[in-house]
Amino acid sequence: MQIADHIAGLITGGKLKPGARLEGEGELAEQLGVAIGTVRRALEELPGRDLVLTLPAKGTYIAEPPAENS
Repeated sequence: MQIADHIAGLITGGKLKPGARLEGEGELAEQLGVAIGTVRRALEELPGRDLVLTLPAKGTYIAEPPAENS
């Protein structure tokens, strides 16, 4: 959950832009100093928060922020 929160913070803080592709699980695991399984579980959490889209065999991409209803 901490890794999911960390990645979510990067997205909501603007460090990861909509449409950008997240690095692979192995690369993220190495950068964050955690196991690949930990990264995998974090990435499974993020679509439920509407922060990423995972496309099979293509990768995980930062989702567009939801349109504000004003």
